[in-house]
Amino acid sequence: MSYQILLYYKYVEVADPEAVKLWQRALCQLLGLKGRIIIAAEGINGTVEGPVAKIKQYVQAMNEYPAFREINYKRSEGNGEAFPSLSVKVRSDIISNSVAEWGVNPTQLTGKYLSADELHEWYESGKKFYLVDMRNDYEHKSGHFENAILPAIENFRDLPAVLPELQQLTDAPVVTVCTGGVRCEKATGLLLKNGMQDVYQLKDGIVTYMEKYPNQHFKGKLYVFDNRILMDFATDRKPEHEVVGRCVYCHQPSEQYVNCTNDACHRHLICCSDCLSEHTPFTCPQGCRA
Repeated sequence: MSYQILLYYKYVEVADPEAVKLWQRALCQLLGLKGRIIIAAEGINGTVEGPVAKIKQYVQAMNEYPAFREINYKRSEGNGEAFPSLSVKVRSDIISNSVAEWGVNPTQLTGKYLSADELHEWYESGKKFYLVDMRNDYEHKSGHFENAILPAIENFRDLPAVLPELQQLTDAPVVTVCTGGVRCEKATGLLLKNGMQDVYQLKDGIVTYMEKYPNQHFKGKLYVFDNRILMDFATDRKPEHEVVGRCVYCHQPSEQYVNCTNDACHRHLICCSDCLSEHTPFTCPQGCRA
């Protein structure tokens, strides 16, 4: 049986998030889909996996719901084991349940869209721009764009803390990137709200760029929030990718993520197999966070 993983989001007014939650849960259970779906008054954000035919039925049902029409779905091959179960939740926002306080509504204020083709051309032409990766710091470790600015944010909600340094980027366009686009919609709104002007976002996220231009200006693998952990976009034309991840102990190339076993920490770090065998139980080499 062939499986497919669906990644999507849409910022749109949802009048009754609780009712949508019940509908989404019932729909996914009927179709046998697993994954994570977040619903809020500002929209929906989901990643689900299931048999290809059932995913097709899910998209059809979504298109029949007026608020969720015209969603751009990102599809990738699955194996039926990307998610252990189904989770459908209502939250204050569709990203982290902690950024609603920013007061940013992407349907009213968000950055200009830059397509994957346009970003690729900017790289190829040597155009000056600042590319800012809006993902969490541990996501950067396994892969990122060339010459990217990688803010030291452990969680997306921490973005306001690095605003002062981003506000210094005034002599060239600023392009924000994230996995599928949902974080950049909100992040660019925050940048614009705080006085920045020439702000773009990579339309449909890093996933779309890597599908079109595998292993080119994005180096390494793409971190994803399911059991795959990392996605590779190798093709017959360009099968090899550059390993950019480094073991936190020996600093040798590695793409193996491990969770710190300290219950007060659980930080997600890269550690090679040799060092992991020497440091069991595995804990942060520089000390755990409080």
